[in-house]
Amino acid sequence: MGLVFGCLQVKESKVAVREHFGKFDDALEPGIHCLPWCFGYKIAGEVSLRVRQLDVKCETKTKDNVFVNVVASIQFRALPEKVEHAFYKLTNANEQIQAYVFDVIRASVPKLELDNVFEQKSDIAKVVEKELAKAMSAYGFKIVQTLIVDIVPDDRVKRAMNEINAAARLRVAAMEKAEAEKILQVKRAEAEAESKYLAGLGIARQRQAIVDGLRNSVVLFSENVPGASAKDVMDMVLLTQYFDTMKEIGALSKSSSVFIPHGPGAVRDVASQIREGLLQPDSAQN
Repeated sequence: MGLVFGCLQVKESKVAVREHFGKFDDALEPGIHCLPWCFGYKIAGEVSLRVRQLDVKCETKTKDNVFVNVVASIQFRALPEKVEHAFYKLTNANEQIQAYVFDVIRASVPKLELDNVFEQKSDIAKVVEKELAKAMSAYGFKIVQTLIVDIVPDDRVKRAMNEINAAARLRVAAMEKAEAEKILQVKRAEAEAESKYLAGLGIARQRQAIVDGLRNSVVLFSENVPGASAKDVMDMVLLTQYFDTMKEIGALSKSSSVFIPHGPGAVRDVASQIREGLLQPDSAQN
C-alpha cells in the first residue's frame, strides 16, 4: 500500500480500511484510490484476504486417563464483506482461534478412549470446525478447513501400545506355525501309513511269487525225475538258495561276515532248519 499526492494504491489480496475523522468509512479493494487527507480521510490499516494457517497444539486427557497432545491445523481468512469486524473487533485473531480450539478439544477428547481418539479424529475436526465457524463469523473470519494432523500420546504409552500389538502378532504367528506343523505331522503320518500299506502289499506279493515259484519247481522236478519226492525237491531248492546267498555275502567287500557252524555231515541239518523255518508256518496256516 502506497500513498502519493493523495492517491492510494492497494495491493492484490488486501483490503485497506479508510476512516473519516477517526470513524470507519469504507473498505478499499485492490487498485488506485483517491484519499483527500485534507478533508479528514486517512488509512487506518489493511486486512489480508489470503488464507492463513494456524497450528494449535493442545494437551488433554482421554477417557481412559491417557494424556495426549492433539495438534490441530486451522485454515482461515478474512471475509471481504466483513473487513470492518475483522479489523476492529479482534486484536489478535490467532489467540482467539487458539482459545476456541483448546476449549473444543478439551471438551471432546475426554469423552473418548485413546483408541477411539485415533479412529474418530475426523469427527473431532468437524466439531472443532463447526464451533470455530460459528464463533469466528461474528469477527469477520471464515474457517476454510480444520484438520487434526497429529495425536501424540506419552512415550511410555506408545511403547506399551507397540508391545501389545507385537504380542498379538506373535500370538497369531505362533498359532499359524502350530497349525502348519500339525498339517505337516498329519501329512507325514498319512504318507507313512500309505508307505507301510504299499510295503505290506509288496511283501505279500513277493511271498506269493516265491510260493508259486517253489510250487512250479517242485512240480516240474517231480515230473522230470522219476522217484523224486516233493521233500527231496524242496531240500535241493533250499540248499541252492542258501549257497547262493552265502556267495553274494562273500562277494560284497563291505558286508559283515556271517558264520554258521556246519560241516559236510550237517548239510541235512541246515536244510531241515531252513525248511522248518520257511515251510512249517505255511503248513500250519494251511
